Amino acid sequence: MAETSFSAFEHALENQRLGGLQIRVAAICGLIQMCDGYDVGSIGWSVPSLTHAWNIKPSAFALAFLWSNIGVMAGALIAGPIGDRFGRKPLLMMSLALFGAASLASAFSTSLGFLAGTRFFTGAGIAGGFAGTVALTGDYTPQRLRAMMIMLTFTGAPLGSFVGGMAVSALLGEGFGWPIIYVIGGVFPLVLIAIAALWLPESPRLLATRVRLAPRQQALLQQLAIAHRPGDGSTFDVAQGNPIKLLFSDGFAVQTILLWIIFFCSLLNLFLFLFWLPEVLHLIGMTPAQAVFAGSLYPAGGLIAVLYLGWAIDRLGARRSLAIHFAVGIVFIALIALVALPYVMLLVVVLLSGTTVLGSQTGLNAACGKLYPARMRTSGYGFATGIGRLGGIAAGPLGGYLQARGLPPTYVFLSACLFALIAAVATACLALPGRQPMRMAAMEATS
Repeated sequence: MAETSFSAFEHALENQRLGGLQIRVAAICGLIQMCDGYDVGSIGWSVPSLTHAWNIKPSAFALAFLWSNIGVMAGALIAGPIGDRFGRKPLLMMSLALFGAASLASAFSTSLGFLAGTRFFTGAGIAGGFAGTVALTGDYTPQRLRAMMIMLTFTGAPLGSFVGGMAVSALLGEGFGWPIIYVIGGVFPLVLIAIAALWLPESPRLLATRVRLAPRQQALLQQLAIAHRPGDGSTFDVAQGNPIKLLFSDGFAVQTILLWIIFFCSLLNLFLFLFWLPEVLHLIGMTPAQAVFAGSLYPAGGLIAVLYLGWAIDRLGARRSLAIHFAVGIVFIALIALVALPYVMLLVVVLLSGTTVLGSQTGLNAACGKLYPARMRTSGYGFATGIGRLGGIAAGPLGGYLQARGLPPTYVFLSACLFALIAAVATACLALPGRQPMRMAAMEATS
């Protein structure tokens, strides 16, 4: 579907003004992203209590970690076609319901096997939320600001982890048991279903394809300054066939494969740090308290990247911005792996590694929403993060294998340098489909 065939409707959407409607969509999508941050932390928060309650070793909970990641991978692969064919809002509503119900079920777990099963479904729900928020935020933001707005919604994840951790810490201190962790994790997304039902609109493109619109939906299109009359023959950038097939047609195949490689390498590095950084720091001489504090700076660094990377992607292009970002990350990863740094200097380097490693992944999420057109935006992101999650699954065993080899503890992160290099090279080779790479190259050359 050539870009030139699109109507004035498409032009209006790609150049819409940033106002209250757009900010509302991004804010609700950010709240949905908070579920992910809370979900990532919840299993870790409950492990200390469950090891005593169930009399099992902490290492046994690797099973729950594994099934959570498998759930994310499965959910991401399924979510894309649903969001592109049936709507972003239905996808988000179903995802919130699945995540909320599975999290509440976790509160009634009596065995590790049952908990692992519920974690699979929470992961699947979270994956649908990922894909839906990226696509819907992209639909309601202009092309010139799309990456920045998507990155801003992804700040919900670390905020969910931070705010949730503080709340859980206070409740456990008041004598509540571990089930409260999953009760909160279930109630919050169920409340978000009501918020989304009332205030989250459907994609304007999907609304415009409907013959009959409710007055509220017609008013929404008018608010976007789109003079659309159903049946007027306009061409819309919506999926007409199999969204998965679209990922490998019309010049998108190379971009799709490259994005899968980049997501795999990026998520492997991200989870390698999340899983192993505190333990590695403890093994090199830090107290547990020092190791936890230093490790907490890693996700904080990801928030710093939001301040500039989304702007850079929108202004300088995804290819240039992310390739440089991945490459700079190699320097900070190598410093942690190879240099014995003083404690304060190590804290700074950990913060900067989070800015580049975690920040690159957040920027990659935004770039994926920008690089794929609307008709395959959910499928493009869903499949990229689904395939990439294989890297997250591999991170735990890889770190354990490298430690078992008897190498210095910090050498675990030398492998991260290699994966960051692969990601940087693949990003440098990334090109938009069809005629857009030439237009993008021209824009980047003149910027």
